[in-house]
Amino acid sequence: MMAEIIAKLDKYFFRLIVPAIGDTLAMLAATMVLATVLGFVISVVLIITRKDGLRPNRWVYGVLNFLVNFIRSFPIMILIVALLPLTRVVMGTTMGVQGAVFPLTVAATPFMARIFENAMVEVDPQLIEAARSFGASDLQIIFFVLLKEAVPSIVSGTTLATVTYLSATTVAGAIGAGGLGSAMNYGYHRFDDVILYTGVVILCILVQLIQLMGGWIYKRL
Repeated sequence: MMAEIIAKLDKYFFRLIVPAIGDTLAMLAATMVLATVLGFVISVVLIITRKDGLRPNRWVYGVLNFLVNFIRSFPIMILIVALLPLTRVVMGTTMGVQGAVFPLTVAATPFMARIFENAMVEVDPQLIEAARSFGASDLQIIFFVLLKEAVPSIVSGTTLATVTYLSATTVAGAIGAGGLGSAMNYGYHRFDDVILYTGVVILCILVQLIQLMGGWIYKRL
């Protein structure tokens, strides 16, 4: 039995598992970088236009807040399938890493926007008033007061989001995006427990590494 497992790992590990790990990490990295940038921009607009914000505007806040909540309400697989026509237009394909990054970014951006917004909302309002009394502009308050004070909470939230969208890459992989999800799907449909559970173990290891890295950064800050 052990010899059979070793033989299968020797046969499939470098041909299937290693490329799948690379695809998963590429999907995750691209998704989180894009979602972090876009989510931060959206969170700044939400912070500025909210009722007690720097420049209240209930129409802008209401529309953007609705869109964030609306996109977050979709299960990831349904969202990926619903976005297939748009993904084909934007990315030129719905398959592989390239085809997965767009829907995953669409899903992750509102998640990251909420993380940034909630972290910055928790900052002591007296710090904002103090900055205003010194003549700080809205952008200076955002970057040098709110963002600076909210960094530990943002790191903690981003760690959670990274783990969440690592799981989402496996869902995308199961429907044609490649990565560990595709490898596990391969093992499942061929009743190959070695491939299936190797993928599961690697995902568990990746989650632990992300948690450890996030915890280390949080403690440093």
